[in-house]
Amino acid sequence: MATVTGKAVTETNTVAPPGRKTQPRWRGTATVIGLRVLVIVVALVLWQLMSGPVVPEYAVSKPTDVFDALTGMLGSTAGWTDIKVTTIEVLAGFGLGVAAGTVMGLVLGSFPLLGRVLEPLVAALNGIPKIALAPLFLLFFGIGQWSKITIAMTGVAFVVFYNIYLGLRLRERELVEVVQVMGGHKHHVLGYVTIPTLAAPFFAALKTGGPLAILGVIGGEFIASTEGVGHELFTAAQNLDAAGEFAGLIVLVVLTLALNGVLTALDTYALKRLGLAARRRP
Repeated sequence: MATVTGKAVTETNTVAPPGRKTQPRWRGTATVIGLRVLVIVVALVLWQLMSGPVVPEYAVSKPTDVFDALTGMLGSTAGWTDIKVTTIEVLAGFGLGVAAGTVMGLVLGSFPLLGRVLEPLVAALNGIPKIALAPLFLLFFGIGQWSKITIAMTGVAFVVFYNIYLGLRLRERELVEVVQVMGGHKHHVLGYVTIPTLAAPFFAALKTGGPLAILGVIGGEFIASTEGVGHELFTAAQNLDAAGEFAGLIVLVVLTLALNGVLTALDTYALKRLGLAARRRP
């Protein structure tokens, strides 16, 4: 660091105080992971000890019983069939919802008059609880997979739509005019202004829409289904099987974390390619 006083120029180096060592980044990450594992272990121990003496065992079961139920679920063909069905429904509903929401957002955001006309109608439809539409979708598509896919799709589509639509509306007009003044055409505006502007809200919508897709699928399986994790959860609740209930919830947590992990990796890669990734601190 250089400091100027009159005509004199002095160089000052910013160094760490003597005796203070900078720890490697991996060590801090390992500490966080270790603390997370410790919290989980403590929670499981308390759960095991409190189930029965403090909280009724039939309501919360025990970690050991949940482990037995989970291994039984993963060790059976029916269990893997339920997981496969739910995963397919979630991915299909999520993908279709993203596609529908993106198209709606781009069309209404690109044509202001159309957006002003249809935005109140979209808001009214979005105000309807998606689970309330489940019986209607069941009448249209039956109790098969398509009814659950449609429920998941509607929840994701509105989230993606609003992020794309508002992103286009908040796009800086000055940047568009600069590109046009420099001789840029529509595809230049798209590449240099529109896509970088929409990247962050789009991936934020994806991360928000993932859990909504799972919620829609499980809700549809609760109402009417013959297979799927939601169907097993509903059956376990009817049979007062708390261990089976928690085993199904663990499967859903893993599915949510896996989907979020994929979206986070895609988000990081895309923003890095666009030059929008946040700089890491040294």
